[in-house]
Amino acid sequence: MSLRQPVPSRSEWRNGWPIVLGAVVGSGAGPALFQNLSSMFVPGMTGEFGWSRGAVAAASGLGFAGSLAVPLLGRAVDRLGVRPMIVGCMVALAAAYLGMATMRGQLWHYHLLVLALAMTVPGTSALAYGKLIAARFVTHRGLALGIATSGLPLTTLLLPIVLAEVIEDFGWRGGFVALAVYSALVALPIALVAIRAAGRVSHATAGDPAEVSGVIAAEARRDPRFWRLGLTGFFVNLGTIGFVTQLVPFGIDRGLTPTGAALLLTAFGASQVAARVTFGALIDRFAPQRIAATVAGLSALGFAALQWPGLALPGLAMGVFCAGLMNGAENDLFPFFAARLFGLRAYGEIYGTLIVVALVGSGAGIIGFGALHDATGGDAAGLAVASVALAIAGLLFAGLRDRPAMG
Repeated sequence: MSLRQPVPSRSEWRNGWPIVLGAVVGSGAGPALFQNLSSMFVPGMTGEFGWSRGAVAAASGLGFAGSLAVPLLGRAVDRLGVRPMIVGCMVALAAAYLGMATMRGQLWHYHLLVLALAMTVPGTSALAYGKLIAARFVTHRGLALGIATSGLPLTTLLLPIVLAEVIEDFGWRGGFVALAVYSALVALPIALVAIRAAGRVSHATAGDPAEVSGVIAAEARRDPRFWRLGLTGFFVNLGTIGFVTQLVPFGIDRGLTPTGAALLLTAFGASQVAARVTFGALIDRFAPQRIAATVAGLSALGFAALQWPGLALPGLAMGVFCAGLMNGAENDLFPFFAARLFGLRAYGEIYGTLIVVALVGSGAGIIGFGALHDATGGDAAGLAVASVALAIAGLLFAGLRDRPAMG
């Protein structure tokens, strides 16, 4: 039994646009925002506490151990509904930021708080918002997911300059307070009002699995395509996340001012917006595996281009833009394929498990990029690893069979 019959795209957008808007704002404030902006806090923390860049990267990477709980929290989304998870995770996110603002130099304190951030992924990502959108959109699901997941890159695009001014005026602690205020007092109310405006979507989003097609999580895990899809996320995050968490120091090492280096984060955010909206529309019309493989290849070339000596700000920004394309498209492709291949019956748990696999790649990338920098005194080795990882992700996407799961 299918979740719902396809409806005209005009009707989908007329009824579903508030959900997309809520997802843009809510997911844009999630812990992945700190992941993208964390390099802005590295100079202040290392200067005050004497931590090395490798030590900071290791603490951030180890914090992704919290992702092990994501499948259980995804199951809670399936059973309880998305709204309670969104509220709880956003409040916990703000509390973690306030905790970071009070740190006194213990590295384990930072580690524990990053762990807490990772635990908020279910209510601040496509795990919750993607289920709402997949239940509402059929004909234009790819485009809807692309727009909805563009909240993070839009925030990454707009916030660095503002946050840089806050940090300059109030220090890195003030930057963490600003993130807490934005999460709890700005993003959460807007997201809840927008979702409420759309009304009840389906039994699936309210925690009732009745009348929802698809397989249970155990059946999905026995499908080789599940693990192939998970590995694509592992390799994409291995290559991109470690790089973006070191992006500001990367730019400073190449002669940019701190403000100029922050513009590299803006370039990364721009690539996320372009990838999610553009490729989200394309996968509604063409084979999504081919689109995904092509984007991964472009990102691999972007990482390779960043090793070119003597690049100035425009060249570095273009390289960062290309390198970030797959990271942007992945956040649209993952929920798209999870719903397309396995249905919505256990979407939260299935997608949550895929997030775990992907976040293992994030942790490995964060630790590895920082460790390689400390060991080699530069970023060439890390960029080479990233380029190879994106090429592997492209091959995995190219071989992903597109047979819907039965249920």
